[in-house]
Amino acid sequence: MLDLRQLRYFIAVAETENVGRAAETLHISQSPLSRQIKQLEDQLGVLLFERSKKRLHLTQEGQDFLMEARALMNQALRLEAFGRRLGAGAAGRLAIAYVEGAMHANVLSPALQRFRRSNPKVALSLLASGTGEQFERLRQRTLDLGLVYRAPEEAPDLSSAVVIDEPLVLALHKDDPLRKAKAIQPAQLHQRPWIAVVRQPVDTVRASLLSGLQRSGFTPDIAYEASDPLSSLQLVGAGLGLAVVQASLATSAATPDVIFRELPWLDLRVSVHLVWRTDDQRPLVAQFRKAVLGVNARAGLLHKTG
Repeated sequence: MLDLRQLRYFIAVAETENVGRAAETLHISQSPLSRQIKQLEDQLGVLLFERSKKRLHLTQEGQDFLMEARALMNQALRLEAFGRRLGAGAAGRLAIAYVEGAMHANVLSPALQRFRRSNPKVALSLLASGTGEQFERLRQRTLDLGLVYRAPEEAPDLSSAVVIDEPLVLALHKDDPLRKAKAIQPAQLHQRPWIAVVRQPVDTVRASLLSGLQRSGFTPDIAYEASDPLSSLQLVGAGLGLAVVQASLATSAATPDVIFRELPWLDLRVSVHLVWRTDDQRPLVAQFRKAVLGVNARAGLLHKTG
């Protein structure tokens, strides 16, 4: 295989047509330089120079080889510069996945904007994905960072940090009589039509909601089902029932026909965690972590739980 050092030596000699001047440019002595050129010709099996007492002249084969050698050296320099940018976190690519709760809480968009300002040439791929699938993708190294609903348990290969931890709030129609109540109690929600969010294939969120409401003293009458929280708010706005959603939707998805009320007695919360591989020490990963956690800390959304 060709040695880039030999190519650099060859280019210097070809451009000066003199071993002595080339040696001065390269800061080496003439004898090692002459040996390197002869070794290159022997390795290639072609005569690159016609030699005279005072000068060297490129053969036709040498001229053709010089053109390719320059192109290869330029590519090597670009590759080296690219590698340095990778090391500094100024280039490369990141694969990022997220749960819908991260989008509803407006976690990802401002973090991406902040990250992009300092890393404009980094290629980003975004994927909506469930928590369990993200853990698997991280371990398979097809994902670099994820925003998930829970921290990985007993998993030293994965690290995480809490991004948001917020309560669920009650969404009701603007004309609902409960809008005037100072504090809504569980008994006031009994025998009212409810809208539940259905997630497939594992409906863990709905199960947690039903259990939480039952612990609060009543069983909700599920009259309608929606595929996602935003759809449930549309049904609430149509006056079809009540729903509970994560608190950030009260601002990010507010509509004129829906109002939101706190339920201090409801022991359910939505948390979003940023997760990454523990052994991934790349600067780009650290910078994206900083962008996510920094943006949300300033916005007052970062709540670490003990």
